[in-house]
Formats: sequence, C-alpha cells, structure tokens
Amino acid sequence: MSLIQVSEGLLLRRRFLQLSGISSIGFLLGGCGSSLFDGVVGKMTEPLNQSVETLLLNPQKPVPEFPLSAIQPDALLINTFDFTPEIDREKFRLIVDGEVNHPLSLSMAEIQQMPLTSMIIRHVCVEGWAAIVQWGGVRLRDIVSLAQPKANVRYIYFKSADGYYESWDIASALHPQTLMAYQKNGQTLSTRNGAPIRLASPIKLGYKQSKWVTKITLTNNLLPSKGYWEDQGYEWFAGI
Repeated sequence: MSLIQVSEGLLLRRRFLQLSGISSIGFLLGGCGSSLFDGVVGKMTEPLNQSVETLLLNPQKPVPEFPLSAIQPDALLINTFDFTPEIDREKFRLIVDGEVNHPLSLSMAEIQQMPLTSMIIRHVCVEGWAAIVQWGGVRLRDIVSLAQPKANVRYIYFKSADGYYESWDIASALHPQTLMAYQKNGQTLSTRNGAPIRLASPIKLGYKQSKWVTKITLTNNLLPSKGYWEDQGYEWFAGI
C-alpha cells in the first residue's frame, strides 16, 4: 500500500482511501513544520479517520526497510517549530510519567545502555519531500515497558525542549520500529536533527516525529491539546 501524492505533491492521500474508495474530502494531511495547510482539515471527519486507520495498522507488522546503499545523507530537510534548543547532554534527563507504576528519569548514558536498534526507513513529509535515513536508538516500547504502564493506557504524549508537543495512539508507540533515536546515519544525532533524542518511525508522517524530546506521558484520555499542528486543524493519526 503506497501513498498517492496530490495537489502538486503537497498533500498525501491515505492508504485506506485507495482501498475503500472513501471520498478524500476532509482526509487531507498537513504539517511537518509547514504553515501551508492552515485550516484545511475538518475536525468532523477525525473519528472515522482514526478508526479506519487503526484497523489498517498492524501494531506488530514491520515496515520493509532499505539497504545501506539507499541512504540519502543530504535529503533530510531541517524543519524547526520555534527555535533550536541547546541541551546539555550530561545533564539531560528523559522523564516518563503519567499512568505508570514506575516513573522514570533516564540519563542519556542509561538510555544508551539499553539494546540498540538500527533501521533504514523513509521519512515522509507532507510538504512534498521524503528522505531515506538510518536511525539508531532504543525502541520506545522498551522504555514504556520499564515504566510499567497501567492497563488503561491508550495514548502517549511527547513534550520537547523547544515547546513542541505531540500525542500518539499507544499501538503506534509500541510498534517495533518506533524508536527514541540518538543516531542518524551511524553518527551521533546532531542538535539540528533533534539531539539528544527524538522520535523516529516509518509508520507516521514527519510532523508526528518530535525532536528534542524531554518528557513522555502515558494517559488513558486524549487531551484537548493533541499536538501543535493538530490543534491548528491538522489530522491527528497521521499514519503512513
């Protein structure tokens, strides 16, 4: 199942539209650091959008990856939300809280002691570009497991050092290729790309993949503030 680029390459049509024939009105995507799509997406279609996409997403099925030779080292564009924060890696702590039995405060040294996962995937942005990137880091589900989430958890929130915020469904967060990445193309992640740690996943569009993540909160409710771009009208699920 592949994405279809429409409207001069700026809008991507959902996979489920290809399969079901549902009208694309109201199912357009926006974001990834761009203001081109303000006001495009209608809120009324979101419950249907989320439920259909959830059915299509197998939370355990891996997305095919690419060989080393396919990496595009200069293709990943830099989008910033407000500013590029400078974070002291030695003092950095990743906080994990919310509906958990064991809240965490992890240093980068502790995170890097966890099993390293590397994947070569396509990063897709709805501005009309994509890049094949090798990400290295820790599976998000391994971090979530350490925090011992309660049985009622359905959503996960991400807070970033630059003020950006995002939320995901828990199934997408626990996908085996959803990483908290601290490497890009085999090198230590740069500040511009989200260091010391960021989200990376082949199952979500670029604006869902928060950079400079400092806090992860697990919850059983989707709060009114769902994400920076989503709160301006963009589609919430944003699956690929």
